Amino acid sequence: MAARKDIDGSESVAAFYGKELRWKREEARLTLQQVVEGSYYGVSYLSEIERGRRRMPSDLACHVDHVLRTDGFFARRCEDVRRARKSVHAPYFADVVEMETHARDIEEWSPMLIPGPLQLEPYIRAVVLAANPLDGEEAVGQKVAARRERAWVFEDVEGPVSSVVLDESILRRPLVADEVMAEQLAHVAAVARRRRFIPQILPWNAGAHPFMMGTTWLMDFGDAPPVMYTEGMYSGQIIDDPGIVMRYQKAYSSLRAAALPPKVSLEMIEAAAEDYGNGNHARRLERSRMA
Repeated sequence: MAARKDIDGSESVAAFYGKELRWKREEARLTLQQVVEGSYYGVSYLSEIERGRRRMPSDLACHVDHVLRTDGFFARRCEDVRRARKSVHAPYFADVVEMETHARDIEEWSPMLIPGPLQLEPYIRAVVLAANPLDGEEAVGQKVAARRERAWVFEDVEGPVSSVVLDESILRRPLVADEVMAEQLAHVAAVARRRRFIPQILPWNAGAHPFMMGTTWLMDFGDAPPVMYTEGMYSGQIIDDPGIVMRYQKAYSSLRAAALPPKVSLEMIEAAAEDYGNGNHARRLERSRMA
């Protein structure tokens, strides 16, 4: 039998926390399966927490404290682990970045912007500076790099199965110069054509629909309950209440039903990219102003 690799608790707060969790579990002579029994989480989830690779949700921490009889130790310390994690991402989004690395399926509604992992550098810069006009070049560069690092979500063949509904206005309202917008939309279409990313466009005249609100993500996992994430300009919220998440899942199904089919949507994205590239978009705008 191969020797078990020890955990170096000095690497990070999360590693220290995970090492303590393993020590307490083994002291109680319990297996990973025995500890997670009665919770919503799987063995692999707890194993990654022990190795410092995943955060401990508060409900699981309370469950572990109960099973291991640790008098609330893990529930008290899980927030310390969360605060210790350093990230260029906004604090409310850091947990989402971690969750997406473990997600099996991601469903997203994007009413205003191309989803972050699909954005190219010029588009990212425009979005970052619009929200944070006083950011210096170093801060902007860090945010651009961090967002591009997430490109794997849609581009990696081993990534989650992704479904994204985009509002048609995203195609019609350029945030960057037309030739750059053409490149950005062509990139979205190219990614969609070569892997499991499924785009749908909600047409401008679709009428009332369930998601007349900000960006929304639904993430499903093989070893943990599904979660929903919604985001505004300077804030975000993770919702893990099963009843509420189920309502959002049903609403997303209704949204997809109102959107155009994937094949038609992809052709619309490609046509918009071509329009920006050959100047037709600008000419249409000029005609509409003169009308």
